[in-house]
Order: sequence, then structure tokens, then C-alpha cells
Amino acid sequence: MNTQPEEFIEHFELEKPSPDSKSRIAMISTHGYVAAEPPLGMPDTGGQVVYVLELSKKLAQLGYQVDIWTRRFEDQPEIEEVDEDVRLVRVPCGGPDFIAKEFLHRNIPEWCRNALRRIEEEEVSYEFINSHYWDAGLAGQTLSGSLGCPHIHTPHSLGTWKKQNMETDFPDSRDTFESTYNFTQRIKSESIIYKAADYVVATSPIQMDLFKKDYEVSSGKLIMIPPGYDDNRFFPVSSASRAAIREQFGFEGRVITSIGRLSRNKGFDLLVDAFSVVAERFDDVRLFMPVGSESEDQAEDPILGELVQKIHDLKLEDRVTITESLPDDVMPDFYRAGDVFCLPSRYEPFGMTAVEAMASGTPTVVTTHGGLYRTLEYGVNALFANTFDKTDFGITICKALNYPKLRMRMSENGAGIARSLFTWTGIAQQLIAIVEGTKLPRYEIAEPIA
Repeated sequence: MNTQPEEFIEHFELEKPSPDSKSRIAMISTHGYVAAEPPLGMPDTGGQVVYVLELSKKLAQLGYQVDIWTRRFEDQPEIEEVDEDVRLVRVPCGGPDFIAKEFLHRNIPEWCRNALRRIEEEEVSYEFINSHYWDAGLAGQTLSGSLGCPHIHTPHSLGTWKKQNMETDFPDSRDTFESTYNFTQRIKSESIIYKAADYVVATSPIQMDLFKKDYEVSSGKLIMIPPGYDDNRFFPVSSASRAAIREQFGFEGRVITSIGRLSRNKGFDLLVDAFSVVAERFDDVRLFMPVGSESEDQAEDPILGELVQKIHDLKLEDRVTITESLPDDVMPDFYRAGDVFCLPSRYEPFGMTAVEAMASGTPTVVTTHGGLYRTLEYGVNALFANTFDKTDFGITICKALNYPKLRMRMSENGAGIARSLFTWTGIAQQLIAIVEGTKLPRYEIAEPIA
């Protein structure tokens, strides 16, 4: 039975229209710059956006029409075609400016009113709703209750886990956490969503554990579905092709790569510390890190400034290259060009970039402070290390560099496990299977907690 929190108080009344020739699915991802060609690296715009877009495309290939509902701000168009049978629908709330994901919940009631009005005007109905992150989870629960369709929520990350890690890693900054990350409201809202949704999707074994321990979510509504990658884009290539790709990137000698947003939890400073261990042992190894900034002017990003200062202090200026984030279309070749890819995160719910790197045939080292490593076999699919221990992390990278047979085994088996576990097609099929045959009664509720 779909239960609704008492805080959902304003009533919406919509009659469910006749179904289209194809069943329709609503994906809700309200924060960040969601677009057919997303500007990855912009504020709140990263792996989750890719997840929603790619999953939607695969659901369409399985015979559904998919509407991706998001927030409209700045000068974005109201409707954008993403792919055949996939469209973006942008709904305004909170004015014309960007709003950080930590505080967007304040405007979700307005967003819901506007979204439901448009749904009524278009006379569309949905087989189910899949919401992403807690701001969209509040919206998804409201729409689910008004439209009488199942609500599947995918949190992507958990407030309790992030709070615990931040308090451990940055104890001197605890006084700023609430104003920056809004943990109290987030965790309260997450608890409401997880209890009210029909199903909650964990993307890793560690999330499954945390749902039960921190939020007391019943096992019956928990589903484990990992993120996916596009196997039509990310795959190994021949040695000759790889040599040509390396030449295009200007890579000489051996190159360690990593990529992501300039966020403290991504751990690029930890990777630089570990690289100092590697640099003492290998003269020909370089570190190449394309990074996207959450600041409008990347050069002014304080995290970038700290990273550059650390590189200077360690006298690694000639060995470490930092660039702006790369366009999405060059990402497969970026992964293939490196000799070792590293996921250095302080905490990482999953680690999509590591899966894409493995799928591309690149030996990969991942953090033990996340969920991905628990699905891998050490020395077979990948290596993993404690990224807070620069010696452990650095020596682990050295092992991947030092032993050709180990690299070859990880290259082949890493690509193999990625194909077997993490393709978007399989993930879309798992999502459909969750609600297959599920029909819920219509509920007459509405607004999420503000």
C-alpha cells in the first residue's frame, strides 16, 4: 500500500486520461542543468543527469514514451527533444535563476502545481514515476499521489552518509555544514520519501545497508539496481587505435587519469598526495585530471586553488596537468588513452566514471570509501585502496603500473564485468520489472514538505 506523509497537505484533483498508444513513463530530476546535451561540470550537473538521460533512452527503446521533468530557469526552452520518444519538459518555479539542490525543496510545491497543471492540459498518464535525488523525490511523491501511479525513488546519494563522512573528514568545518548542505532538512525529507515511495532503488550494496540502518526502510521496498553505461560508446579498442588516441591527447610515457567535478568529496587532493608516492618511483609517469567547477569562474574556485597549491608544495608542477572538463563526445577516448584510471573519492555512492573506464579497457583503481569496490574482485576486475592513506593508494597505483600481466588481466576482466553488470539496457529492464503488474489505487493528496 502506498502511504502518504501527513505533511503532504494541499489537495490536487486530476482525472486520469486515456492512455497513449505507447505507455508513458515520467522521470523527475529537478536540479541542475538537465539538457539533451548537458553541460557536465556546471553546478549540480554531473553523473545523475547522465544517468537519467541514458536510462530514459533505453526505456524508450524498450517501447515506452519517456518524459523527463525538470526545472525551467534562465533562458532554457520549455520542451526539448532528447531522442526518439524521449523529451525534456521544463517547469518553472522559484524565479529565473539557478537554485542549488540543497535548497530547491523550498520551491518544489510551486513546481508540483505547475507540473500537474501541464499534465492535466496535455491529458497524459504515466505507467510509473521514477524520481532522482531528494528534491525530485518530494515532487515524485506528490505527482504519484495525484495521478495514482507507482513512485520509484532513486536517491543516488544519502544525507546521513554524506554528513558522517563530512564530519569525519572536515571536523573543523562542522559549524558551516548546516548552512551549506542543509543536512537536517535533507535527512528529514529523505526519511519521508523512503517511507512513502512504493520502491526505493539502491545503486550499491553499501546503500542497501544504509537504507536499513539509518532510515529503517523495510527490505520489501528496497531494490538493488546499479548505475549503467552505454556499451555502444565505451568499449576497448586495439593497441593501434589506442596509440593514435594517445597521440591526439598528447600523452607521452605512462599517464594516470581521473575526471570529475571540483568537489571535496571527489578527492582529487587525495589523488595528488598518492601521486607523490608514485612520482618517487617512476620518472615517466604523469597525472592528467580534467575537472569541472561548480563556480562560474573556474579559475576562482577555492578548491582548484588548494589543489594547485598542493601540487606546488609537492613540486609536481611538471608532472600533473589539470584542465577544464572534457566534452562528452571525447570521454570514451579519454578513458582509453590512460594507462591507469583512478576513482579517488572520499565517499562515492557508486562511481560511474570508474565503470566507464573499466568498460573502455583501462585498468582501474577505485576507493574503498564507496559502493563499487564491493562488486569487484581485487586484482581481477580492478584494484582498490584506502584513498585517505596516500601510501596505500600510491603503492596500489604502482602495482598497476609495474606489472603488465596484471594490467592486461584487469583490462580484459574489467571490461567483461562492466558488460555483464552495468549496461543501460539491463538496468532499464530491471526497472520495468519492478512495477510490472503493479497497479495502485488513486490517492488524493499533494504538496511535499517545504
